[in-house]
Amino acid sequence: MHKYVIMGVQGSGKGTQATRLVEAFDLVHIGVGEILRWNVQFHTKVGAQVRRTMEAGLLVPDDLVESIVRTRLAEHDWNYGFIIDGFPRNDRQAEFFLESYDIDAVIALDMPDAEVQRRVLSRRLCSKCGLDYNLIADRPAVEATCDACGGTLVPRPDDNPAALAQRVRDYHEKTTPILERFRRKELVVTVDAMQSIDDVHADIRRQLGVDASG
Repeated sequence: MHKYVIMGVQGSGKGTQATRLVEAFDLVHIGVGEILRWNVQFHTKVGAQVRRTMEAGLLVPDDLVESIVRTRLAEHDWNYGFIIDGFPRNDRQAEFFLESYDIDAVIALDMPDAEVQRRVLSRRLCSKCGLDYNLIADRPAVEATCDACGGTLVPRPDDNPAALAQRVRDYHEKTTPILERFRRKELVVTVDAMQSIDDVHADIRRQLGVDASG
């Protein structure tokens, strides 16, 4: 069983690399951001709170995030393990996680802030089916139109320069220091996220000490 945390500033490719590891090891991917966006999309009570917070460029409160993570992991559908992204994001959440789960490794994706801005502000979301696009590497065949359903592509509500700048500050101030907590337990592998997707994946696997066959 493999249990991994993947960390990195927004736009560093956490979701992409998590998906690759899910395919390699038959893991369950727990994307906290995806869970929050689902609640927003379906107008749940949690979603209303999340929408207000995200549009202000702030992080969702610790209590709410921890509750979501506890509930998701309690489903125990991760027979071969899990990889979680979007959590933990600060010291309190890291302490909760270390006390509750025996983590194999924390994968830290390293990327300059300037590249984060370029990538994040190029993201688009289909307003109809929710499919993700990136105008840098994954452009639709018809501008601003979803290839799958024909819906209109729009920026995510929180993908604007002011909100992004706040999230990046929050990341450096709150999230980066918790890597030191994990490093003290020799759990962290740091990977240059400026490499190609394939090279990042290969680097992760090399540092985790797993071969191409899993």
